[in-house]
Amino acid sequence: MEMVGQSNPTSLQVYISGASSDAGSIRVLIFSKPSGFPDQVKQAVRSISLPPKNGKANFKLSDLPPGTYAIGVIHDQDNNGKLSTNAVGYPTEKFGFSNNPKVYFGPPAFEKAAFVLGKNPVSVEISLR
Repeated sequence: MEMVGQSNPTSLQVYISGASSDAGSIRVLIFSKPSGFPDQVKQAVRSISLPPKNGKANFKLSDLPPGTYAIGVIHDQDNNGKLSTNAVGYPTEKFGFSNNPKVYFGPPAFEKAAFVLGKNPVSVEISLR
């Protein structure tokens, strides 16, 4: 039975899959605006590091205020704190974004990865690639 006037913040459940191994960390950055998205840690509203297990990681947050958010994820296998790339700048570690938008030359726009967190719980699935 739901109480009327209950002031619980909404919850965000995030499921991440597709890590290539259980090495290193799954690094998650949550942004509430386009600036800094998807990889500027200082501009993220939340930064989370999780150990991958069977190529997956998931977490739940219940303290984010309602709003529009976008999530960037990398599988930081070598634990250097950033997405490793090859000589031409192509990522050598897996990455992903909320909404799983198509990625062409560089990261997607905030709008393509954005979702709205309102009164109801939101579940986001991110496939690393």
